[in-house]
Amino acid sequence: MALDNLFPGCISTRLTARVFEEEGVLQWREGKKQNFSLLQKESPIAAVPGDVKLDLRLFGVIPFKKVTLQVVPPVKVMAGGHSIGVLLTADGVMVVGYSHITLENGSKVCPAKEVDLLPGALILNVEGTAVHSDLHLSYLIDHLARKKEEIRLRVKYQEKTKEIKVKPQFCRETRRYRIGLLVRDGAAGVGTLTFYDSKTKKFGALGHIITNSGAPGAWDFKNGRIVPASVQSIQKGQPGKIGEKIGFFGEKGISGNITKNTQFGIFGELRYNLANPIFSKPLPVAMGHQVKEGPATILTVLKNEKIEAFQVSIQTVFSRPRSDGKALIIKVTDQKLISKTGGIIQGMSGSPIIQEGKLVGAVTHVLINDPTKGYGVLAEVMLEEAGLLSERKEGVSGGFSSVVSGNRI
Repeated sequence: MALDNLFPGCISTRLTARVFEEEGVLQWREGKKQNFSLLQKESPIAAVPGDVKLDLRLFGVIPFKKVTLQVVPPVKVMAGGHSIGVLLTADGVMVVGYSHITLENGSKVCPAKEVDLLPGALILNVEGTAVHSDLHLSYLIDHLARKKEEIRLRVKYQEKTKEIKVKPQFCRETRRYRIGLLVRDGAAGVGTLTFYDSKTKKFGALGHIITNSGAPGAWDFKNGRIVPASVQSIQKGQPGKIGEKIGFFGEKGISGNITKNTQFGIFGELRYNLANPIFSKPLPVAMGHQVKEGPATILTVLKNEKIEAFQVSIQTVFSRPRSDGKALIIKVTDQKLISKTGGIIQGMSGSPIIQEGKLVGAVTHVLINDPTKGYGVLAEVMLEEAGLLSERKEGVSGGFSSVVSGNRI
């Protein structure tokens, strides 16, 4: 039971724990004890599930803190590595940026920016007519602007809904009325499945959030699903240039619904179980304190739908994961993978990281200046997000390969 990562090293090395209630949960390495250091070599082993109450003291004397630790039974899941297509549909049309309008006299304007219609906002309706797609929105603006000087938009931004009035301008280049926005009605891309539970069919993938392409926050989606994806080619990465998997979506194979889009990945339920040719049986999931620096393996697809294993090295394990989920720094050591991809590329996010027979995390981001290195998220926090692990009581470019561009309105 490693507890030293609960506090900074300068404190944990000086703390002594006294067990005052543990209900037979702990197994001691050298006979029955009550006091122990937080260092791994002296701490007891959690033998069965249950709660352990500890009294922490500095130098064994000064009261520091009382904590209750929950020991949960080992969780096992099926390893992923499968290539997946990710599809999200917005409830309305998402503003992802500005696109200035060129007037007949050559000057440029942006009416939407002038009325503070911000990236990240959802346009729900125009003059009371619900918006169904980016093309539908473009038609409504042009059609209504030919009848009236100013039009009303119903928009949602950061959970608040309001009405905005804007004056469309005739664009010399497109020959239609526009308001100066770049919008999308959905997001789509290629990523990698991290794990799934064969009993509940709950899954986790990507290991990072899907954002609004330059706008703050998560993609505010109405419907989301994963579908099969086949990798057809690789754009090799190099320092300063991120590589990418190039593929297409299939009709038969992986199928599931996305219910959550968080900083730790996307989560949902598969419609049916999948096979993994490399790990045919469920793997135990490592808790954060069990992950260590050293050799590991990642699973990903480089051609068609074939899952392959490649060697990496976990170079750093953060004592406290960052708020965006980054908890590991990994380096690709497999020369075959480096020769084909240059290292970590877009579409590889979600690739499971396996160490000593345990699922420890997932690949999330690549370091732009060194594509052989990247970040990883802990499997433990992904399982919590998926609802497969009880909540704990103690208490850079992403790798999503996008295949959808925006439309100008």
